[in-house]
Amino acid sequence: MIIETIEVGGCRSYILGCTDTHVGAVIDPEISALERYRGLASKHGLSLRYAIDTHTHADHFTASREIARAVGAQVVMSHLSPAPYVDLRLDDGDMLALGALRLQAIATPGHTADSTSLLVRDHVFTGDALLIGGTGRTDLPTGDPEQLYDSLFSRLLKLDPATHIHPAHEYKGRAGSTIGEEIATNPRLQKSDRAEFVAMMRALNINAPTHLTEALRVNMTGKKSVAQLLSEASGAVPFMSMDELSKRITKRQNDLVIVDVREKDLFDAGHLPGAIHLPRGQLELRVNEAFPDPTVRIVTVCEFGKISTLAAATLRSLGFVHAAAMDGGMKAWREAGLAVEA
Repeated sequence: MIIETIEVGGCRSYILGCTDTHVGAVIDPEISALERYRGLASKHGLSLRYAIDTHTHADHFTASREIARAVGAQVVMSHLSPAPYVDLRLDDGDMLALGALRLQAIATPGHTADSTSLLVRDHVFTGDALLIGGTGRTDLPTGDPEQLYDSLFSRLLKLDPATHIHPAHEYKGRAGSTIGEEIATNPRLQKSDRAEFVAMMRALNINAPTHLTEALRVNMTGKKSVAQLLSEASGAVPFMSMDELSKRITKRQNDLVIVDVREKDLFDAGHLPGAIHLPRGQLELRVNEAFPDPTVRIVTVCEFGKISTLAAATLRSLGFVHAAAMDGGMKAWREAGLAVEA
């Protein structure tokens, strides 16, 4: 059996594979590690059959859909998952065949309603239900400390004490643990009385994840994050350096139009010499009257270089095939001491 652990910040995901058949799965994949999963699968000669999320993540963006699209895998989650893009939904006790391996689904709600752990031989992938030295929080959407108590004390902690646990998070760099080690040393599991455990979980005061709203939105619906939009836009447009643009302005080449897509107050406070003002929010409505010639060369500018990238991608999609974005924004332009007019 092949198990590879992938670390992204405090998030952990896994490549699981059968050495006999070279069939594999990725568990709790994170979008920024997409190429690492492909590389590890290639390293072991694995064909990825499943992309599995143990629950709806609130602190990072899943890559299960992207993996499924790239390699023809199936997205797997609990039958309670709200995500519309899930191909295979698991009930408690269902098994997935991964070559000679069998992954048994264990419903372990509490951190979220759709939390599911996966047991394979003497290893269990616990998602956020059971962590090394801790448990998942229960104060996020669909969390329930009563359910988590049952999932831990009636399900996971009943497994063989020698069972290795593989959680979806580990913030202290610890290599691993077992059910027996957690029973003996995990501070939260010392509260074995239901009422005490529930009271402890409800009293926790933990900061909300940085990307809570966006992560839930993306992971529940399968739509795009802002980072994905920017990544796609930056791959669809060329850029012009600030130095090159400054040279062209100085030489008065007049071979391009500089379009400042910021709001009026920022434009009035200072903009590139000769730039015209066309706010991003009005771009689609005014672009035809502003640029009757679709072959005109356009360079978009904003404050930090992000909105201008989206604007240039929009212009390209509308048929302005020579649209580009300045590499950087007005903040960087000013800091470089380049010419500004008001």
